Amino acid sequence: MADHITLQVARYRPEQQSDITFDEYEVPCPKEWVVLDGLNHIKDRLDGTLSYRWSCRMGICGSCGMNVNGEPKLTCATFLADYAPGPIRVEPLPNFPVIRDLIVDIGDFMQKLVRVKPWIMRQTEKPVSEGEYRQTPEELDEYKQFSMCINCMLCYAACPIYGLDPKFLGPAAIALAQRYNLDSRDEGASDRMAVLSEHEGIWGCTFVGECTKVCPKHVDPAGAIQRYKLTAALESMKAIFMPRGA
Repeated sequence: MADHITLQVARYRPEQQSDITFDEYEVPCPKEWVVLDGLNHIKDRLDGTLSYRWSCRMGICGSCGMNVNGEPKLTCATFLADYAPGPIRVEPLPNFPVIRDLIVDIGDFMQKLVRVKPWIMRQTEKPVSEGEYRQTPEELDEYKQFSMCINCMLCYAACPIYGLDPKFLGPAAIALAQRYNLDSRDEGASDRMAVLSEHEGIWGCTFVGECTKVCPKHVDPAGAIQRYKLTAALESMKAIFMPRGA
């Protein structure tokens, strides 16, 4: 196994350049090092001007998502040795504006996330004295998979629909909405329906499925969207054929 590997890292400093360029760095390649270790080595030992996001290094925070050799990856969970002898090209996530080097602007996603109200909504709250809202294991299983989303945005980077139409609500936001719609404690599905049923909501998805393939937590956003399409279609049919209040 090679003891070093070349990283070709995208650089973009808006005050100096109009287009992305690439700088090459030789970094150690022990078998336990991930791409993020290589970037930290560059930052600490070779070039302190390199900019990128990371936090937990445990695949939980979702902040270190980047394109590695053309695929959206969590760099804290992508081993350098898997790409030996290299080189490895590291780029910012596609489909997002680049702020600097490997950092992208996630403002659009954050705005869409708020629109789907990803929190438990209730019409009335019972008194605290009556205790917590309990669930059966079966009720937990209904939404547990979708609760594993870490907002890493790899699914947006892989989604060709979002790449063509930035108005599309996107995989993670819809999957998180479905997570709460399926929660037995939640009563906000009808409020979310207005947003999810827009043209830029579930109906914008053509079921390419790349979002599910790249998810590092094995969430199935494509499945969530198709499941919600069926729900929305049934609700529309009820509205047409059933009298009000029936």
